[in-house]
Amino acid sequence: MARNRYGIAAFSVLFGFLITNISLLNAKPLDDSKIGEYSRAIVMGQLVEKDVAIDRLVARGKKDVVAAIILALRYRRNDPDTLEAFKALTGKTVTGWNDAMLWQEVNPQIKPHSSFPKIKAEIFERIDPQFRRFVGGKRSLPENMKIRLEEITWGGVPVDGIPSLDNPKLISVQEADYLVDSDLVFGVEINGDIRAYPLRIMGWHEMFNETIGGVPVALAYCTLCGAGILFETKIKGRDKPLVFGSSGFLYRSNKLMFDRETDSLWNQFTGEPVSGPLVNSGIKLKIRPVTITTWAKWKKTNPTTKVLSVNTGFSRNYGSGVVYNDYFASPDLMFPAVVRNEKQVKRKEYVFGIREFAAAKAWPIAAFDKDNRIINDAIGARNIVLVGDADSRTVRAYERGDFEFKQSTKPGHLSAQSVDWAMGEEYLLSPQGKKLPRVPGHISYWFAWDSYLGVESSLYSAKDHHNKDRS
Repeated sequence: MARNRYGIAAFSVLFGFLITNISLLNAKPLDDSKIGEYSRAIVMGQLVEKDVAIDRLVARGKKDVVAAIILALRYRRNDPDTLEAFKALTGKTVTGWNDAMLWQEVNPQIKPHSSFPKIKAEIFERIDPQFRRFVGGKRSLPENMKIRLEEITWGGVPVDGIPSLDNPKLISVQEADYLVDSDLVFGVEINGDIRAYPLRIMGWHEMFNETIGGVPVALAYCTLCGAGILFETKIKGRDKPLVFGSSGFLYRSNKLMFDRETDSLWNQFTGEPVSGPLVNSGIKLKIRPVTITTWAKWKKTNPTTKVLSVNTGFSRNYGSGVVYNDYFASPDLMFPAVVRNEKQVKRKEYVFGIREFAAAKAWPIAAFDKDNRIINDAIGARNIVLVGDADSRTVRAYERGDFEFKQSTKPGHLSAQSVDWAMGEEYLLSPQGKKLPRVPGHISYWFAWDSYLGVESSLYSAKDHHNKDRS
């Protein structure tokens, strides 16, 4: 059991008295250089240096060094004395790094000492020298970042340790004998170009850069937050499409991708740069529709589809149910992220989310059960219809105008006013040729959607919708 070194110090910090011992009472106030030296020693110093540094910084009694203490908790494997120092300065008891990170997320008013960016960059560089491409110097100053540096964590791999697939080999349905009917795929159609990217492969790569139907795109798949988002990568005013990779960093259990032109870090969930040369560019990647469904369903409706080959150029076990199997089956998160609201949806239950028409809304996948495949709803001022299947994690959304759709007796169709509309990957099509466009959205775990959008998003409730229909 760890000794309680800082019970008195915690009391003194709480009441504004510094009474730990005579030598500390007589010590001169610490200047910024000394605070930086002690903060670094807590994270990377020898044990004796670490203990002295803890004593000095706890006696100083300011929370601006807590970020360094939390960093130390991870790389010193929850050292008991460091845990006590955290409690002394914050008044909060935590069991380890994960809990301390959650505390840090909900306390954004605590600003790190000016020495922290350099210390964090140094420890990242020790893990992989390539991390210097993304952190350190002016890049890591708070005024040059859209997210907090103290919340960026190492995901356990180096830069490109999860390698992207760039214009990978594609094969025909007949050649794709490695797939079984129950395998899930990301299905994409752009301008008649139809592709399928199995999740059992994409889980190992989490990113592809492609041109589909003449449109440069990247699929950013964060396995930790269950979200595969298809972005357009040709940006107005830039000569070439952006090409993305996985940085090895996470933010609130979500991957930070990077573009290979500027080494800017990007939030995978929002499609926006968060640090680096593009941070204040105003760029926000356009989201394109993508469908998760079973291989059986996709190839039945799209018999001419091309599909990703297992010959990716990398050696991985692409078997069914192999990649991240334990994580997908568990209700727990692998990395810390605060979950704000679990009253209706649990943290790792899937939702389908849309961010369009100046609004955001999520629909629990469970709402699309066998008795309720079609939901007529609205987002912002726009009416939409959603067609889903909870079993295959499939949801497609379309604008619906003033139509109210229901299930058709004709497979692959919806019915409105006794007219059957064909469901496509790009639009609903009436017999007269009228088109209702697809609305881009994507699947994700609830914790990720809520963490990034929170109160900015509404959440569909089947009960509320039922009451509205009856009113």
